[in-house]
Amino acid sequence: MAAEFRGTVGIDIRDSEPDWTPFEPTKAPPGAPNVVYIVLDDVGFSAMSCYGGPIDTPNIDSIAADGVRYTQWHTTALCSPTRSCLLTGRNHTRNSMACITEAAIGFPNASGTIPPANGMISEILGEAGWNTYAVGKWHLCPDDEMNVASTRRNWPSGRGFERFYGFLGAETNQWYPEIVYDNHPVDQPSTPEEGYHFSEDITDRAIGFIRDAKAIAPDKPFFLYYAPGAAHAPHHAPKEWADRYSGRFDMGYEAMREQTLARQKSLGLVPADTELPGLNPIGTPESRTGPDGAPFPVMDVTRPWDSLSADEKRLFSRMAEVYAGFLSHADHQIGRLLDEIDDIGERENTIVVVVSDNGASGEGGPNGSVNEMKFINGVPDNMADNLGLLEELGGPRTYNHYPNGWAMAFNTPFKMWKRYEFNGGTADPCIISWPAGSSARGEIREQYHHAVDLVPTILDALGVEAPTHIKGHEQSTFDGVSMRYSLDDGAAPTQRRTQFYSMLGSRALWHDGWKAITNHPTLSGWSHFNDDEWELYHTDVDRAELHNLAAEHPEKLRELVNLWFAEAGRNQAFPLDDRSAFEIVMTPRPLLAAPRDRYVYFPGMSEVPESQSANIRNRSFVLGALVDLPQPGAAGVLFAQGSEFGGHALYVKDNRLHYVNNFVGLFEQKVDAEEDLPVGENLILSASFAKDGEDGPGVATGLLTLFHGDRAVGSKRIKTQAGKFSLAGEGLAVGRDGGAPVTADYPGTAPWAFTGGTLHRLRVDVSGEPYLDLEREAQAMLMRE
Repeated sequence: MAAEFRGTVGIDIRDSEPDWTPFEPTKAPPGAPNVVYIVLDDVGFSAMSCYGGPIDTPNIDSIAADGVRYTQWHTTALCSPTRSCLLTGRNHTRNSMACITEAAIGFPNASGTIPPANGMISEILGEAGWNTYAVGKWHLCPDDEMNVASTRRNWPSGRGFERFYGFLGAETNQWYPEIVYDNHPVDQPSTPEEGYHFSEDITDRAIGFIRDAKAIAPDKPFFLYYAPGAAHAPHHAPKEWADRYSGRFDMGYEAMREQTLARQKSLGLVPADTELPGLNPIGTPESRTGPDGAPFPVMDVTRPWDSLSADEKRLFSRMAEVYAGFLSHADHQIGRLLDEIDDIGERENTIVVVVSDNGASGEGGPNGSVNEMKFINGVPDNMADNLGLLEELGGPRTYNHYPNGWAMAFNTPFKMWKRYEFNGGTADPCIISWPAGSSARGEIREQYHHAVDLVPTILDALGVEAPTHIKGHEQSTFDGVSMRYSLDDGAAPTQRRTQFYSMLGSRALWHDGWKAITNHPTLSGWSHFNDDEWELYHTDVDRAELHNLAAEHPEKLRELVNLWFAEAGRNQAFPLDDRSAFEIVMTPRPLLAAPRDRYVYFPGMSEVPESQSANIRNRSFVLGALVDLPQPGAAGVLFAQGSEFGGHALYVKDNRLHYVNNFVGLFEQKVDAEEDLPVGENLILSASFAKDGEDGPGVATGLLTLFHGDRAVGSKRIKTQAGKFSLAGEGLAVGRDGGAPVTADYPGTAPWAFTGGTLHRLRVDVSGEPYLDLEREAQAMLMRE
């Protein structure tokens, strides 16, 4: 409620008394601390050195040395759901985030939109006198809102963040990211050849945001949500960082687990008698079948290291080296951020929280990939091709992910990984440091907590009371409890008694040191939830969930299963959804604009996301550019969609028109005009593809012809890919190609803008029958989790 005006209002200002109180913004209390959330991506429990892992993270280690590490802190097992918990203090299904935002199903538990009744900590602290900044990954707005024509209600700027610099979706190319600055897209400030990397860029921006405000109001505290893409696929790292790990993973993932567990025991991170489960999945794949005899998903099966060929071991080891370099490089950027906070004299009075959003990712499948777009398009990986890119792994020419054996190892001592409610999916690092507010230094905490507990913890530490209303919306209650009590009292019993879990068919319930969990594979389509086998673990002593006590304690299991159903009801967790990714993709969802036969695009516009642009898959199409060419010498991109990992472009070079279709990054199909460009006004330069066959499901074949007006000037047979061009948000651009280039043949330098003439507009005609390969779309969604 606004403050009451206590001045005097007269006819003449000379007879009036002002009162500034109603008009002054709320100020944080003097000496209030800053807050920095560092949210890592797909970093398992045992990746970082301070958790016994093999990856050097000296700056994160320094945060742990100044505070506490939790050994029983948990997430939802997936990124969007966990991030919603971290920012609201409510369970993911109450946030309508049962899955990632792209997999919304139109029910209260999974709309992909956090209700305004579940206010974010940014909204609370912004009104309480803190500056609020977010950099890096967002992934908390529906797919149809990730474009410039949409409402910004679910962008960071609509949820309490004053400044934002990052990407809206699940992942991005770390060398060529799709960047939103505050509320509009922008180009990256430099190229990879000039030393660009996204982790460095967002750190520069975070430091800039802090300096901007501190120069004006040095005593005003800030809340920074720092969410790098590291270490989500694609695993992109400067080569020198990956090379630091040369040979360090040659022993294989099974041996690495043994070494990591030994370090964890010596550090006191796990009970001394902790044992390692076998390879994922638990038991042999043949023994894990559903009620209808359906097998365990192949992508969730791990290949034993000894079964690999020498070349496979060499490739798999390098993939781990690149991942490790990616995380260490991100740690270095965190060090830069900490140095800035130290330089302004505020490190002691800054609460720093370091977490990961879920366990390590098994989405690379048994063999990993050097280009995930091949999998999305149904093109099998070839070992010879992959080995040929060994030295390029992690660089701009690859879009890579490691094999799931490394995910298992980076989750030591747990089984399974991201997506599963076993501890491999949900038990994650959590470090809290506040030197001015806590005497704990380098200590370990074993209290059981969850991502929903961080918001109450921060508000408790700051002395900020959660408001009853935000922007006119009555606020719901928190599910989280404050962890503040545990910072200085390692012996205090946990103040959380129960935690509910549900993710893609996998279900679990923790209560007073015991955990009930189904062995239901995610995205399996098994259904038959009432026929699930529930397992029981005493996780206070069996963190690895190795000893199933269901037969020994049937009453305890029954108690926890009944409690799960009660908690699921309270958290609006139904309906359960274990459908395959294919089925989830088929779910009808709102569209900002219905598909049409003709699209008109203009130079200077922001890139159009693939999901909102003309669909050319497996159909005839025409790209037509209306241009003025006053004289010879025009050059640059007229149209581009996708990237070097799959895309197509129409461009001008050497006074000739060219079209290239880059088939999943495997080969370029280039069509060149045989005549120089004409000179004149209102000229039409076009590329027309006439489909006349198919080369496999959804792969159209036909003749691509270039035209000057109605005059054919060049042609060649090509084929077009069946699935998405990009997982990283690479969109459709006109008059330039602002991201990863479709081809290296462009003239000039990034962003390869069209010059030497005037491009008025570009039209895409797709009046033939549209095509959508739902299976490929499903695979794409699965890789984006």
